[in-house]
Amino acid sequence: MLDNKKKVLNLIGLATKAGKTVSGEFSTEKAVKSGKACMVLVSEDASDNTRKKFTDMCTYYRVPIMIFGDKDELGHYMGKEMRASLAVLDEGFAKAMVKQMNINGGSKYESQ
Repeated sequence: MLDNKKKVLNLIGLATKAGKTVSGEFSTEKAVKSGKACMVLVSEDASDNTRKKFTDMCTYYRVPIMIFGDKDELGHYMGKEMRASLAVLDEGFAKAMVKQMNINGGSKYESQ
């Protein structure tokens, strides 16, 4: 596994322990629509429908979205079952994850 990918997954674990993530389709959607989400992660193996739904929603609500990892990895690092989507509720964690993903220093997190 790439070192940076591992760091992002570890950050997801830390953010989850700190209570700064929500996961699952319903909770992620609620966080975006309520303005609590700083960033959304959708797994690479999520269905096209799920990816489109969150991409459209995040574009509309101006929330950065990343396609990252697979369902097993996201779930494992959150200490849960497989997860296709999660929202990061803390700007510090969101920025740190983007930095590890090597995306142009993350000016409002340069989404995909």
